[in-house]
Amino acid sequence: MIAELKQVNNGYIATFERPLDHSVGQVWAMLTDNEKLKEWFSELLIEDLREGGVIKFDMQDGTFEEMKILELKMESVLEFTWDKDAVRFELYPKQVGCLLVLKEKMNTMTDHTPRDLAGWHVCLDVIQALLAGKSIEDRKADWEKWYPKYVQVIKEVTA
Repeated sequence: MIAELKQVNNGYIATFERPLDHSVGQVWAMLTDNEKLKEWFSELLIEDLREGGVIKFDMQDGTFEEMKILELKMESVLEFTWDKDAVRFELYPKQVGCLLVLKEKMNTMTDHTPRDLAGWHVCLDVIQALLAGKSIEDRKADWEKWYPKYVQVIKEVTA
């Protein structure tokens, strides 16, 4: 399910939705427990899980980018800076499982934007697979499948 991208007054918002057959607690752990986090986004490390706290991004060159946690509501909302933008995870309990919503708030579109969006898409697929006890063998191939679709979505919204 491709993200919805729309233009807003101060930029753009990409919204991904994933209905999951797993509890809010299980999905929250995927987002905030460093052992589970490294299974789907190995560069991220939660250093201080609180509003105003820090998530570190391993640049894979010995340096780390610090991202500030903008909003935190346990088992409900995790929002943090993403360079000049923001990424927000929201969890909504359902009768069975929950709905995972990821929103990336972007000030401007760059050449890197479709790469990020395709990356988030694959990350959500990986979370879903891991929760189901499966794995995605070739994440790069999945990303390569989604990247041109996000290039097209961006063209349509910014035309």
